[in-house]
Amino acid sequence: MPIYEYLCRSCEKEFSELIRKPEEEVSLQCPRCQGQDLKRLISRVQFHLTESQRLEQYDPKAKPTDSFYRDSRNIGLSAKKRAQELGADLGSGFEEKLEKARSNPAKFINEKD
Repeated sequence: MPIYEYLCRSCEKEFSELIRKPEEEVSLQCPRCQGQDLKRLISRVQFHLTESQRLEQYDPKAKPTDSFYRDSRNIGLSAKKRAQELGADLGSGFEEKLEKARSNPAKFINEKD
């Protein structure tokens, strides 16, 4: 099911909407002003890399962008990359903790373990 991006020509708000059927697009309204003068935008294609691809492409010396810090999949990436470079096995305990941290970072930080 495609997620389309739109621009409201009335208030200039950009927003995304999941469209299941063509009929849904006909009644679509801007979430800000409820206007219906909308223009469908061409959006960027996104895809996700596997863990091994992300690890292979990760450069710890490069300055991370803001989006790097917003993606919880990047938690622990530096440690995994360094361990890979050193040929060290961090063990299953590390992987379990990492998965907990990635799935719910706020809860993980507040846990006393």
